[in-house]
Amino acid sequence: MTDKTIEVFMEELSSGAPVPGGGGASALMGSVAASLCSMVGNLTTGKKKYAEYQQDIERIMADAKRLVLESEELIKKDAEVFEPLSKAYSIPKDQEGRDEILENALKLAADAPFEIVVKTREISHLIEELSVKGSRLAISDVGVAASACKAAATGAAMNVYINTKLMKDREHAQSLNEKTIAIVKEVEERCDKAYKEVFGGLVV
Repeated sequence: MTDKTIEVFMEELSSGAPVPGGGGASALMGSVAASLCSMVGNLTTGKKKYAEYQQDIERIMADAKRLVLESEELIKKDAEVFEPLSKAYSIPKDQEGRDEILENALKLAADAPFEIVVKTREISHLIEELSVKGSRLAISDVGVAASACKAAATGAAMNVYINTKLMKDREHAQSLNEKTIAIVKEVEERCDKAYKEVFGGLVV
């Protein structure tokens, strides 16, 4: 995605190709959320009205810039880990070692979307702060960031679960599911809180 236009990425996303898919789309949503945080930070920094938050805004902007890039890299990683999984599925079922190869590929394929979920937790913290400290002129963008971040988390989680469902190592699968569910719940609660904060300030 980092070297593609939006038009090219969307064309590939809408094609019959397996990647990019839901995982890449979720990572993109995370990058959008982080980009909006950066935007709000840029519209807030240096303003006298928000001088008391200046150091926080500078930190938020730095974190947001990093998270934009890291989320974009996860678009690429999510696509890359699908290839070994696709190859594993093509191995004849009676071939020795197939189960182990497939299991390893499933774990690798689940790790990428889990990383996306983890990134959304970081992004949600920025959104929560900006709902209070960000410029009121850009507060609606904080609400959009909250919606995008929540979508990124819940979407990426689906891509974790579709892989853990097929794992024979049920202990690992259950552990990853539980971690994912816990983080998604945290992100949803934080994003919902920020969204309501924004909504309450706009609709009277």
